[in-house]
Amino acid sequence: MALSRVLSLCLAHICLFASVCFAADPFVFYNFDLSYITASPLGVPQQVIAINGKFPGPTINVTTNNNVVVNVRNKLDENLLIHWSGIQQRRSSWQDGVLGTNCPIPPKWNWTYQFQVKDQIGSFFYIPSLNFQRAAGGFGSFIINNRPIISIPFATPDGDITILIGDWYTQNHTALRKTLDAGKDLGMPNGVLINGKGPYRYNDTLVPDGLDYETFEVHPGKTYRIRVHNVGVSTSLNFRIQNHNLLLAETEGSYTVQQNYTSLDIHVGQSYSFLVTMDQNASTDYYIVASARFVNESIWKRVTGVAILHYTNSKGKATGPLPDPPSDEYDKTFSMNQARSIRWNVSASGARPNPQGSFKYGSINVTEVYVLKNKPPVTINGKQRTTLSGISFVNPSTPIRLADKYKVKGVYKLDFPTRPLTGPSRIETSIINGTYRGFMEVILQNNDTKMQSYHMSGYAFFVVGMDYGEWTNNSRGTYNKWDGIARSTTQVYPGAWTAILISLDNVGVWNLRTENLDSWYLGQETYVRVVNPEATNKTELPMPENALFCGALSKLQKYVPSSISAVIVNPFLNSHPFSSVSFFRPQDVSLATSINSRLKLFFTLLMIVCAVIPTFH
Repeated sequence: MALSRVLSLCLAHICLFASVCFAADPFVFYNFDLSYITASPLGVPQQVIAINGKFPGPTINVTTNNNVVVNVRNKLDENLLIHWSGIQQRRSSWQDGVLGTNCPIPPKWNWTYQFQVKDQIGSFFYIPSLNFQRAAGGFGSFIINNRPIISIPFATPDGDITILIGDWYTQNHTALRKTLDAGKDLGMPNGVLINGKGPYRYNDTLVPDGLDYETFEVHPGKTYRIRVHNVGVSTSLNFRIQNHNLLLAETEGSYTVQQNYTSLDIHVGQSYSFLVTMDQNASTDYYIVASARFVNESIWKRVTGVAILHYTNSKGKATGPLPDPPSDEYDKTFSMNQARSIRWNVSASGARPNPQGSFKYGSINVTEVYVLKNKPPVTINGKQRTTLSGISFVNPSTPIRLADKYKVKGVYKLDFPTRPLTGPSRIETSIINGTYRGFMEVILQNNDTKMQSYHMSGYAFFVVGMDYGEWTNNSRGTYNKWDGIARSTTQVYPGAWTAILISLDNVGVWNLRTENLDSWYLGQETYVRVVNPEATNKTELPMPENALFCGALSKLQKYVPSSISAVIVNPFLNSHPFSSVSFFRPQDVSLATSINSRLKLFFTLLMIVCAVIPTFH
């Protein structure tokens, strides 16, 4: 009897230990093979970047606080990085997938990203961040769902639909690069794709016959959450669904005050969630439209993207003209007023039970101010470049975060100007020295004739104001200090400014850039370096064991897994046997598979024993 009690007690402690281990936030695994395929979205065969043979790539669908593991195989003929746009990568810029923080994944190599979507919800996407590759594909959506115990501020939708829109060129991304390198403009795109497909043939003159187009089937009377992402090169798009209202509910991780729009401008790099009720009769299908904004509409008509909304009981195809875009050719304030109308729902829970609006950003003292101004492209040292405050950024051969870790000198300068330079523009690796736990005010001044979008990695910032003209100190009197939307990408209108506030609580090196791909490629970006003066793993995770090395640190690169223990993440999951291995040999994979199999068997038997223990009492 005593032996039975001792055994029972020991096993009970083991079971408690196991239950604690597996009560932790779960892991979700994805394998991404990036390769070239031939596709003809606009009727012209061309090289596109597919993931697992598909264009666009798969949707990553996870829940708040999940640990996400994505094993990326680079089957392209050039370096690759995947950037998780809008995913805040709390405490780990090592996983951000941009050149300032990560060495690229060489051709024929693979690398595993691992990060936690900590305290986030919402609609995001991922993109390749190097070599103009986004213009060829390699992108997909990224959804973070609420945990079941956290309510959402609307009735649970009857379905979830993801729509990727974006302007598209029929030239390869390498040819587009050469055009920019030669100092030329890309010109008008050849079309707008919706989920990687061309437009429905709504017009026999403008749209060629035989194009594959996207159809979304819906049930009458049901309400769907429709997530729309602009993953294009540089064109702002107006999104609308014929005869249907778009009830705005969320943008890039923040629930919004719910209000109806007949159409909404979605700028490059932005994401929105709409609740759309299928409340129309089914006499015909309905058009879904993404058309270019702030351009000569008569010339750009042929680049309009059109998909079909098909009711299950529809009686015919969509016919007739497309629903009209906003009629504001001579009213520059319409779109800006629409943007200003998007407000934060301060009474809704976010990823946590407490209201989002409990963070009173309007009452926090600003500790540093940066005015970042962009202008039309300039010539520097005989090359066409774009600038931010007079500096055209050049990525160092050794990533900034890696240089900090190994104390490599001369990689970058912490001298980015707080105000635009007055002298000649220059090419430099100049970054912003952010103050940990500081509160930064950034003024994005667009002195170009084209719309710009700006994105910051690692953060959701507060959009507090925008207006035409030059920003001055007096402009602060117009700021929204209560319910300005928190998001990761904001638009800046031509000849106008946008003000954002950033709470610098996420340690790391974070990219601040234009989302317009041509301007980004030519240097319109910088980084914000946020360092905790007290070194601790509580504010920044250690460098991952599978980190890549390049530049001045190339000699540190290993071509085998850093440790087999890295592959043992959770034996209860049906994970890929080398889901966390960077570079592997056949014997490593064999050993990892064996270890995982035995661990799964061990823990399964352990849990069975735990279940049987009560019968001994």
